[in-house]
Amino acid sequence: MAPIMWTEILTAIALVLVLEGLLPFLSPNSFRQAMHLLLSRSDNTMRIAGLSSMIVGVLLLTIVR
Repeated sequence: MAPIMWTEILTAIALVLVLEGLLPFLSPNSFRQAMHLLLSRSDNTMRIAGLSSMIVGVLLLTIVR
């Protein structure tokens, strides 16, 4: 892979980490409640949520790129 591709991949991972860290940093109690709610969902619901997230991400990448 070209060096520029690694830069883009690492940039994307860094942005994911920053975004994932926002809620626990800004509102730990809300984050904790969200995690408890998430843990109570069925496997099928989690799979649907994960698939939906991936589809939205691919669509967004397609639009941006």
